[in-house]
Formats: sequence, C-alpha cells, structure tokens
Amino acid sequence: MASCIIFIAMELFIAPLHHQPFDPNDGTIPSNHLHNFEHSSMALSFLVYATFAMILDRKSTSTKSQNEITHLLAAIAFAQQFLLIHLHSRDHMGIEGQYHYLLQVLISICFVTTLMGIGYPMSFLVSFVRSVSITFQGLWLMFMGLMLFTPGFEPKGCFTKLEGDQYVVKCSDEKALHRAVSLVNLQFSWFLIGVTVFAVSFYLIMAISYGEKVKYVSLMMKEEHYREDGLKNLHVESQCQKITTGMPEQI
Repeated sequence: MASCIIFIAMELFIAPLHHQPFDPNDGTIPSNHLHNFEHSSMALSFLVYATFAMILDRKSTSTKSQNEITHLLAAIAFAQQFLLIHLHSRDHMGIEGQYHYLLQVLISICFVTTLMGIGYPMSFLVSFVRSVSITFQGLWLMFMGLMLFTPGFEPKGCFTKLEGDQYVVKCSDEKALHRAVSLVNLQFSWFLIGVTVFAVSFYLIMAISYGEKVKYVSLMMKEEHYREDGLKNLHVESQCQKITTGMPEQI
C-alpha cells in the first residue's frame, strides 16, 4: 500500500516540472503527462485491491466469499493494468513497444491465474504460477526502466532522444531496430529461464525444510488464535495463583 501511494505521488506531484500534472494555464491534462495518469491509475487500482483485501481479511465472516472477492479485486487490477499498457499513450513501435508487448504477456498470465484462483482456491499450482508471474513482472518492469531510460544501455545502432520532456529510444535504421527487438526477445527468454530456476529451487528448499507442515492462515484467524491462547494462559495463571494463595490458609 505504501509503495502504491509513493508511486502515485511520484507520478503526479514529484516528477512533473511544476509538481502537479495539470496545465498551469487552463487546468487540463497535457499530452506529455498522459502517461503519468496512466501509471498512477495502475497503482491506484492495486491500492484499492490492497485496501479492501486487508479489510476483508479482518472483517469478513465467510472465508469463501472473502477469497472470491479478494481474487476478483486483484483480477480487476490486473485487467486495468493490461488495458492501460495495451492502450498506452506512448509509442508502441520499436524497442519500447516490444518491451511493452512482453510485459502484456506477463500481465495476462497474472490476470488468468488470479481468476483461476476463484474457482481453484486450494490449487498450489495456480498460486505458484501467479506468484512467479508477479515476481517476473516486477523484475521485467525494473529491467525496462534500466534499458529504456538509462543513457548508455541502448542497443548497438540505437540512441536515446529527447522528445518533448520524454526520453525515447530510437534506432538509426531498420537493421538496427530488428537487432534491438531480437535482443529484447533474448533478454525475456533469459529472464524466463532465470526466474524458473529460482522459483523451482526456492520451492525445493522450502519443501525440504518444511514439507507439508506449513498452512496458510488469515490475519483475523491468527489474531483470534493468539487471543484465545492468551485467555487460556490467563485463566491457568489465575487458577495457579488461587491454589498458591489458598495453601497457607489450609496449613
């Protein structure tokens, strides 16, 4: 939740030149700030999901309905993210478009597995694939930021050009563009291999260490369990105190 709020603040109030995303003359949204609203809208949808997920976990009395609504909210967030990336105001051509296209593949997997979580809440494989795809998406987003907006990381034959107040990666000719797009595909495949190796290795380590002993428990159930244990301990202590104080009187 905090990261979503910080991200929204960065996009709308910190990054813009005037520290606000609107045109200072007429209050409209400038075309060069459309992407700020798109990015912040994605973060806002996940903030809504996280907020209601916490509320449902603490207040909901039905575990089944809580699971279904929580997964539905997450699916809505991923759906909005997919649409905003697919209909992004920035140019979808060239190397940036290829990065965005592969990002949409990851978002689609997150969306589908989240919806599947409604019908198969106890499926380990569905949860595992969703978790890995979310991790992959985060890594790919960070890698995109590094490759697209950091000078010196452009592929051979490409360069960073300032258009308006945004930096874009352009290639000198069709051959350089084709090579750059092919490199993006290779990078994605290497990331896929690396994430797969990490995920399966992590699973094996956890399986060897804990086996089937770990169970998922909601925050509300965990708090109630601790509260009940505390009351039991308090009851036992009070009984022991009564017995201890009563012994001298009997003597």
